[in-house]
Amino acid sequence: MNTTKHTPIHFTSFKRSIIEYELPDKFTFPFFYEPHMLSEIASKELQDHIVSMKWKHDFGLNDISNENALGKMFGVLVVQTQQGHLGYLSAFSGKIADSNHHEGFVPPIFDMLEPNGFFKIGMDELMQINTSIDQLSKNPEVQRSKIHFDNTTLQAKNEIEEHRQKMRHQKAARKSRRLIGEIEMTGDAFRRLEKELSKESFMYKHQLKVLTNSWNEKLEKAQTDYNILRDEINALKKKRKQMSKLLQQKLFDQYNFLNINGELKNVCTIFEDTALKTPPSAAGECAAPKLLQYAFKNGLKPISMAEFWWGKAPKSEIRKHLSFYPSCRGKCEPILGHMLNGIQLEDNPLLKMPTEINEPEILFEDDQLLVINKPEGMLSVKGNTQLPSVQEFAENNYPKAEGPMIIHRLDMATSGILILSKTKEANKRIQSQFIKRTINKRYIAILEGNLTQDSGTIELPLRQDFNDRPKQLVCYENGKKAKTQYKVLSRKKNQTRVYFYPITGRSHQLRVHAAHFDGLNSPILGDDLYGNKGNRLHLHAEYIEFNHPKTDERIKIKAKADF
Repeated sequence: MNTTKHTPIHFTSFKRSIIEYELPDKFTFPFFYEPHMLSEIASKELQDHIVSMKWKHDFGLNDISNENALGKMFGVLVVQTQQGHLGYLSAFSGKIADSNHHEGFVPPIFDMLEPNGFFKIGMDELMQINTSIDQLSKNPEVQRSKIHFDNTTLQAKNEIEEHRQKMRHQKAARKSRRLIGEIEMTGDAFRRLEKELSKESFMYKHQLKVLTNSWNEKLEKAQTDYNILRDEINALKKKRKQMSKLLQQKLFDQYNFLNINGELKNVCTIFEDTALKTPPSAAGECAAPKLLQYAFKNGLKPISMAEFWWGKAPKSEIRKHLSFYPSCRGKCEPILGHMLNGIQLEDNPLLKMPTEINEPEILFEDDQLLVINKPEGMLSVKGNTQLPSVQEFAENNYPKAEGPMIIHRLDMATSGILILSKTKEANKRIQSQFIKRTINKRYIAILEGNLTQDSGTIELPLRQDFNDRPKQLVCYENGKKAKTQYKVLSRKKNQTRVYFYPITGRSHQLRVHAAHFDGLNSPILGDDLYGNKGNRLHLHAEYIEFNHPKTDERIKIKAKADF
């Protein structure tokens, strides 16, 4: 680590006085936080700087309809010099306008865009191979030879199968003639018949062999003609794969991360003990690692950190202009785990035991079912923490219940109605109703902002965000169908109270459909994953209607929300 007394060039002094603010006792827990006031001030000053810059990049602030416009994640790291001066560092995730270097921002861990660097040269070579493959693939001769080979293969198959079919018919006819001969003929006459039938059988087999050999010769020639051209393409593809693998490994070798103790660790070593085993694409290109790396290299002490989104949201993720966001878990958690080793962090709020969570309220019970009102803050099933769960409540209070009692789930932050089963048969029958969508459910929620429409339907397919679990992404290519109907109940003080009617039951469906730009663009109040943290998530499973698993009676249950 650098121990120079000179102020690093990317260190920015606060423009306004910060003398009134105390330094935090611990560094920001990067995966769930409320920005310290110093981070908020630094973020506001950085935002003013962003506005003043002449970017060759469209963030989509003026025209969100522009398909090429896209926002960016920016980050600030409040730091202290060895002389005790406070200031901050600034960074952005990835690149902007095909450049890693912009005025006022720390450099990347490794500049893969360096014109004469190995990565840029390697990518140019790969592009040349791609061009060659594309040209060869479009070569009319390749297409003609492939069509000729495919047609020859089909003709050979049809003609040989036709001959085999004829052989089967003739074999049946010979069998019939032999049976008749056994009845009607004797002595030499029957032996002559057998000899004749044997010759016929040999003739058809010989014809099949000749036919097969003839077609094999034609196929071999057609295959050879096609292979000459195809092998050239395959050889280029193999070369491309090998070059790409070597280039990626050489790139990984450049990503070595520091921590406050001066310990250097390569990205491959960092990820080898994770579920991924190998680093994901662009690991180390996010704002947080860039900021910490620069601080450690230049002897700056990290004080607090924050990251915010600037501009138009991507199509898949939920991002709001100027909103703060935690670091992603898929790419950043393993890296930051090393980089923040030796720094005292704020406690993980997600692991904090709640001061008090009431036991679930029992709404309905008989020998088949238990219907409860789950309080917010309680897990549906046991997790890796000591947080209370409905599963634990059920096991403790109903030890004689058959099989798993949990049939469906609610997010920990969501309160409301859950159906539990006491018998295996009841579990099976209720699950069947969920699968067939004959169970009617209604949620009540408070959204940030005033919805313009009184009712409607949202259809946005969802899949898991593998780089930032447990979040969900909108994904039209690989997402599962998700459909929600809604109805506005009231509007007050820039908030909207709504009913949600989930037609499907995807994870985080209502939360994403509410918050996403192509959904309602109004996150649920208190949503710490897709909106803004509050005292609680204002989402409650208020009503459910289903058939009793034993009597088939229609059961209707309501639990009023406490907000």
